[in-house]
Amino acid sequence: MNLISKMFQTFEHLKIKRLIIIGPAYPLRGGPAVFNENLAWHCQQSGIETEILSYTYQYPSFLFPGSTQFNTSDAPKDQIKRRALIHTLNPYTWWTTAKYIKQQKPDVILIRFWLPFFAPALGSIARLVFKSTRVIALTDNVIPHETRIGDRMLIRYFIKSCHGFITMSKSVKDELEHLNIKKPIALTPHPLYETYGPAMERKKAREILQLPMDADIVLYFGLIRHYKGLDLLIEAFNNCAAQLPNMYLLIAGECYEKPEPYSAMIAESAYKQRIIWHQHFIKDEAIPAYFCAANLAAQTYRHATNSGVSMLAYYYRTPLLVTATGGLQDIVPHNKAGFCIPVNTSAIAEHLVLYFKNNLEQPFKRGLESERIKYQWSAFLDALQTLYKSIS
Repeated sequence: MNLISKMFQTFEHLKIKRLIIIGPAYPLRGGPAVFNENLAWHCQQSGIETEILSYTYQYPSFLFPGSTQFNTSDAPKDQIKRRALIHTLNPYTWWTTAKYIKQQKPDVILIRFWLPFFAPALGSIARLVFKSTRVIALTDNVIPHETRIGDRMLIRYFIKSCHGFITMSKSVKDELEHLNIKKPIALTPHPLYETYGPAMERKKAREILQLPMDADIVLYFGLIRHYKGLDLLIEAFNNCAAQLPNMYLLIAGECYEKPEPYSAMIAESAYKQRIIWHQHFIKDEAIPAYFCAANLAAQTYRHATNSGVSMLAYYYRTPLLVTATGGLQDIVPHNKAGFCIPVNTSAIAEHLVLYFKNNLEQPFKRGLESERIKYQWSAFLDALQTLYKSIS
């Protein structure tokens, strides 16, 4: 066998051929489930045999204040393998899940981690298969947005069970490094979501949502929590609405905390007729209409890691206004694909006025086009394969 043949065989040996993703999938709802299914589909398209091991029981109610953990949209018509095995509070299922993984003999298990609550289950499964397969953690968060007593102990239990880490924002990579992680860490951008359906004409989107055709619409999209700064956006909207008589604020999302403070802000606003709140979880099939109806998507977060909402805006070519925090500041180059501004209401109001007074939508759309290439799934898969080689 010549040298080139030996090198080719070595290269092939170090490629992922079988992958198990551990994390939520349909019929569970939310960003992690959607991401996992997008990832599984792209892995399969690239020749990696892929399966998602999901949860029979995911959250207790105190960690999930929404209306339901289940996706009420129609079942996807893809060929993704999904198997619900894990009950987060039942150790027997951790053992049976590990047994199943060993039987399948994957090259890698990729564990989706974003909350310390999952650490006992996921860390135990990882430990049970640690010697038979490579364990990589896909870390959305390491330190949670809302911390609780015991978080760091749980986090360390989980991260010690992994061979390597892949993260989609520098802020999360920094969190891992601050915990003195000595194992390989790959950093790659959050890819675009591609499974919600194609873009549509603005006129059609506004007809579907019953929005005024000639309005300038600012979209706030996603689950509502304090750290996501909806109150900052409402206050900023109130501060500049008189200068922009055609501007409307469209809020699309379910509240994961008491909605009354936000409802009161809207009720007390002098411009409440121009604030529209669709106060429910937005079904998958409705998502294209919201982004295609909007002139601008706003993420006025107090702090953040990465964001699937940003990737939806990129996919539907909706310019962004984001605050310069966490991973958001890595996603939106200021004055190119949108604005990346300080976390305060004055800056938000100032840039809303700047955007609409100067007709920046089309220039920013052109900026979005040139930036989108960074967020292809091929980049994520390349990073995953490279990380696998480094730990094999």
